[in-house]
Amino acid sequence: MTVNLDATDWAILDALQENGRMALTELGKRVNLSASAATERVRRLEESGVITGYRAEIDLSKSGYPVLAVVRLKFPGNRHDALHRLLTERREILECLRTTGDDCYVLKVAATSMPHLEDLMDELAGFGGTTTNVVYRQTLPYRGPSQA
Repeated sequence: MTVNLDATDWAILDALQENGRMALTELGKRVNLSASAATERVRRLEESGVITGYRAEIDLSKSGYPVLAVVRLKFPGNRHDALHRLLTERREILECLRTTGDDCYVLKVAATSMPHLEDLMDELAGFGGTTTNVVYRQTLPYRGPSQA
């Protein structure tokens, strides 16, 4: 179900995407609300499922995972349970999208080295054909949407 968001809701979402640890008093000032009104708006956005959580963004290189790759996986058949188990077990698989087209899945993976990436690719190849692209640079890091 789509939630109707007004300009203030979008301003709150923009501010929290920029800094999820922002104090609610500061958030209120940013969006021209009192701290209590901002708190209520955030609570409503959380309860409606628009805000699904908060997390820390990690510098992959500084944390020991300097190799970033995008992997396309062609998965024959329709028994995906083993792949889904692998996705929960292998924390170096950062993101997985089920897609249309020739590839069934697109994965974003981080590795400590090229041999580590090769080991992970060997494991994924057990599920089907893979195409791997090593990332030179993350030109645009993940961001959420903003009001159109």
